[in-house]
Amino acid sequence: MKSKVTLLLITILILGFGQGVVAQDKPLYLDPDQPTEERVDDLIQRMTLEEKASQMQHDSPAIPRLEVPKYNWWNEALHGVGRSGVATVFPQAIAMGATFDKDLIHEVATAISDEARAMYNISVEKGYRQQYAGLTFWTPNVNIFRDPRWGRGQETYGEDPFLMSEMGVAFVEGLQGDHPEYMKAAAGAKHFAVHSGPERLRHEFNAEASKKDMYETYLPAFEAAVNAGVETVMCAYNATNGAPACASDELLNEILRQEWGFDGHIVSDCYALEDLYTEGAHNVVEGEKEAAALALETGVNLNCGSTYSTLPQAVEAGLISEDKIDEVLKPLLTTRFKLGMFDPSEMNPYNELSEDVINSPEHRRLSRETAVKSIVMLKNDGVLPLENDLSRYFVTGPNATSIEALIANYYGINDQMVTILEGLAGAIEPGSQMPYEQGVLLDRENVNPIDWASPNASISDVTFMVMGINSLLEGEEGASIASPHYGDRLDYNLPQNQIDYLEKLTEGNDNPVVAIITGGSPMNLAKVHELADAVLLVWYPGQEGGNAVADVVFGKESPSGRLPLTFPKSLDQLPPYEDYSMEGRTYRYMEEEPLYPFGFGLSYTEFEYSDIELSSASLTEGDSVTAKATVTNVGDVESDEVVQLYISDLEASVRVPIHSLKGAERISLNPGESTEVEFEINSELLELVNEEGERQLEPGEFQITIGGSVPTERSMELGAPEPVETILRVEQ
Repeated sequence: MKSKVTLLLITILILGFGQGVVAQDKPLYLDPDQPTEERVDDLIQRMTLEEKASQMQHDSPAIPRLEVPKYNWWNEALHGVGRSGVATVFPQAIAMGATFDKDLIHEVATAISDEARAMYNISVEKGYRQQYAGLTFWTPNVNIFRDPRWGRGQETYGEDPFLMSEMGVAFVEGLQGDHPEYMKAAAGAKHFAVHSGPERLRHEFNAEASKKDMYETYLPAFEAAVNAGVETVMCAYNATNGAPACASDELLNEILRQEWGFDGHIVSDCYALEDLYTEGAHNVVEGEKEAAALALETGVNLNCGSTYSTLPQAVEAGLISEDKIDEVLKPLLTTRFKLGMFDPSEMNPYNELSEDVINSPEHRRLSRETAVKSIVMLKNDGVLPLENDLSRYFVTGPNATSIEALIANYYGINDQMVTILEGLAGAIEPGSQMPYEQGVLLDRENVNPIDWASPNASISDVTFMVMGINSLLEGEEGASIASPHYGDRLDYNLPQNQIDYLEKLTEGNDNPVVAIITGGSPMNLAKVHELADAVLLVWYPGQEGGNAVADVVFGKESPSGRLPLTFPKSLDQLPPYEDYSMEGRTYRYMEEEPLYPFGFGLSYTEFEYSDIELSSASLTEGDSVTAKATVTNVGDVESDEVVQLYISDLEASVRVPIHSLKGAERISLNPGESTEVEFEINSELLELVNEEGERQLEPGEFQITIGGSVPTERSMELGAPEPVETILRVEQ
């Protein structure tokens, strides 16, 4: 009997041991039922030091023994999936800013992330894991467009921190999705924190900004993105207040991690860590392993570049500990788990997105709608809209057939791009003529002096001069191959040869000339405004740009874009480019009269504002009031209007913005229709930022203005509706 019991016990022990072996066949980090934090810790403790370092570089190799697939973190989706396969090309970010429509931009970002996830799914299935095939997108760019000379300002949503925050949050939330377990894609706010040129000096430049300017202008959009759950923040090339941004304890630890509670991962701008030890750049440490140790100690989780390959040597030299590497690696791997990269495919609903969504008819429609809503009409002497069955239209200018004028920088590709010439040609009736001659080069005099083009203007019912700039002249330092200033535009004027040609088109010509302007930054359009009968700013309108321009020109849609930027009359009105003080910059601080004010844009109808009313004439800290006004379409055309709320502190104890945008709502009204538009004003919107960068609410009077542009005489002189205003008092 005793032997039978012993045998039974041995059998139980063997079975139990066997079950333990089976249970251990699946490592904890591959078990989706376990908490993510524990899974990440489990994976890290299984890695060698060299493997950990390899996973902290943007081109992370596979670790076959741990079933960790190769992954390249570098991807772009500024206005559509970029630098990859065929995808929908939406209007450039600055054009999205001109819509003043955060709901629309959320829809755009959702479409982009659908395409991104579908492209990723297909790439993984085919075993393609190269750069620009992943799910971590280094966008949006929420740097303030503080100076028109910055060639990359086109990547932002404009010059205003409120608008930048609203658009940035909408884009982040649309890109990352709303699933409770998985991210559709990871968004990245860049370039943290004070970064807007000069482009050529970005690897060595030190941007000096006061605490007040930091917290009043440069930081709000980043903080808003963090509060919205952005997964990634990219540190910039330049130094800020004496410290390279990717080695700034103040920026990355004190502000980002501690003050704001950011718990995602920080990525260096690409090869920015090389600047830490390179002569002629920041050059603050002796060599590569010292740069790796400094960046890691400061909290940079992911190195876009290869500097982190020296982390094992840094540990060996006693510059950093392996425990610190584990700590910094953890948020980085957490991102991959949140994207579902270590879970069975069927668990993640985003893995079901297929090629059907890529460049779908619905996404093309959305691209066209966004382009239409971004077009800003700057002048109209009653010429527009046009009938589409006139006898003869003449199309000319350097950007009429330009793909670069559609796609901007950080672009995707598409097999169905619609140039402005193609869009106009597709909208006219049979029997109408539309000859085309480029007529003039983009930025230099014609070599051949014979002019067969400009005489067409005087024998045509209307001439479209498609002019301005494109991504050959403005953009990133290595991409703008026609730029003498590495992508920046140190000359604010349009190329003189274009102005000379426009003068030829209008001289002795009684027929109207419509100037269609492409570009992503403010430019001197004073002469264009004088010569042309109508002026449309169409930005970089994306793949459907030509159709969108035709929709507006021929009256299918009323123009409703508004300027997210101030257009100064000349650079003489601005401080030096290298000066990062906000004094004298943007509509918030510039006292001189601009050429075109922030928020301005004309329509095919007229709007009237009336009956402004506050729910209370005063408030105290913690309270809120409602401001409302009536908006009426008093014209003859159905149209959208962008209703804007501005607040001015009339009794501040420190320098404050002249006007501050604090609300915007896009509405649509039929002729004769009225609606009430309401904005909530809480006490936080009335806070000022003092010289120490602290927010505080001061008692006094605040001017509350609701209108269709920033409330200035220049706005109304150009045709903006007269705003309505009232006074709100803050009590102690």
